Parts: sequence; structure tokens; C-alpha cells
Amino acid sequence: MKSLALKGLTALAIVGAAGLYITRPQTVDTDTFAALTPDPAHGAQVFTASGCASCHMAEGSKTPLILSGGQRLASPFGTFVVPNISSDPEAGIGGWTLDQFASAVTKGTSPEGQHYFPAFPYAAYQKMTDQDVVDLWAYMQTLPADQTPSQPHEVGFPFNIRTALGGWKLLFTPKDWVMPADTPQLERGRYLVEAQAHCGECHTPRNTLGGLQHDAWLSGAPDPSGRGKVPDITPATLGWSMGDIAYYLESGFTPDYDSAGGHMAHVVENMAQLSASDREAIAAYLLALPN
Repeated sequence: MKSLALKGLTALAIVGAAGLYITRPQTVDTDTFAALTPDPAHGAQVFTASGCASCHMAEGSKTPLILSGGQRLASPFGTFVVPNISSDPEAGIGGWTLDQFASAVTKGTSPEGQHYFPAFPYAAYQKMTDQDVVDLWAYMQTLPADQTPSQPHEVGFPFNIRTALGGWKLLFTPKDWVMPADTPQLERGRYLVEAQAHCGECHTPRNTLGGLQHDAWLSGAPDPSGRGKVPDITPATLGWSMGDIAYYLESGFTPDYDSAGGHMAHVVENMAQLSASDREAIAAYLLALPN
């Protein structure tokens, strides 16, 4: 009996160790970016399309390029407090390397080797091109430093166990695109919607573990704060033309003369700075979604 028990415990230990190894925090290959030349001007466009300031500027700030953090994101798992990602070397990310930045953005791994909570949309950003990541990093280093300390998340047990996030990533961060794209315009729209602008993070319902339900892509979801609903933006429900969508993304005005509010107002501010062709690509992608 002791022998059987020992074998059982050994097997459990092996399985546990294998599980921890498979779900360990991942980092980028240090040679990934060696041949790429940073372009901060293009990085500014990536920054805008990715909505970095919308979350990382202080609540109510009139200076969106000061990324001091502090906004509170309520969820069923607790409240996540957005960190300082300014260029300050102590309070922000000014002391990071490009590899550490890329590991955070595309792998959800901190410089300390911990999993980030998926309130940070690395599940979408993992689809960004290496060049865009390099350019984004180059641009962010030009932004002002701010010494505001990041505040801890307010997430209780068991959701505060970061080790478990390795299994979450394995289950809920597929690298495949959600929708096929067979034209350059649809490819561009898909890249903006599914990767940079991470639209699915808000507009797609989640399962009980917080994973996106890709079979209900962009079909609307409860607001994480518990108040209201994020709208369904699939074509059958939205009922807008390409021109309607593109104009809304530029102006914030709907065909019914309503206007964007809440966090979507920040999204529109970002979308308005993109090219007209990018807004049309997003519209084309949304209209190509299955009904």
C-alpha cells in the first residue's frame, strides 16, 4: 500500500510539475527584434489605434499622453487598477528593455516573470506585428515621465493567484484570427479590430472564467461594471452602412443623431486620428461578420 501511495504521489508531482512548466510565464525571443529599425512616428499611430492613453491616463485627465494610470476597471473578479506606464524609470516603465516591453504586451508577462491579469488585453496584442511592437516602444519612450505610483489591484482569493493565469492563457488566448479575410481591406480591418483596437475585449461575451466566447464574436456583452450592456456590433443587429460606421468612428455620431458616450467616446477620439481608409477597413470588417 505504501508503495502504491508513493507511486501515486510521485505521479501527481510529475503531472503538477509538467503543468507548471507548460503554463509558466512566456517571454519573447531576445533575437526577435534585432534586425528591425524603430520608427517612433509610426509608433504614434500604433499607440493611438491601440487605445493606450484611453486606459492609462489618469481618470478625467486633459493630458492623455501622461500615462500615470489609476483608472479603476470593475469586473466580476474584482477591481483592476490601471498602472503607470509613463517613461519614468521608477514609477513607470522607463527602466524596461524592449524585450521586457514586448513580453508584457504580447505574452502578458511582467519583467519580474509573473503573469499579468487579462484586464491588460495581451490576448489581442499578441497578434500585433513585431515591427509595430518595436515602433510602439520607440514612441512611448518619447512621452513624459510621471512619478505617480501604481496602485495594487483589488482582487481577492482565488482570483489573485497569478500562477493560475498560465492555465487561463493556455485556454483563452488563441493566436488564430477569429474571422477569415480575403482582401487587403478586410485584412487591415481585421488587424485593427482583432489586434490593435482589441474591440472584442469589450464587445464579446465571456464565459464564467472570463474567457472570450469566440463563437459569439462582437455580439455584445454585459458591462464589466455590472451596469448596462456593451452593444452588439454584428451587421444584423447594428444595421448600419459602411458610411455610417466610418462616420461614427470619426465623429461619434450615430445615424440616429445620438453620440458616443462613456469609454466609447475615448475610442472615437482615437479612431478619428486614423486614416479614412483605416476607418473604412474597420467598417468593412464589421459588415463582413456572420449574422
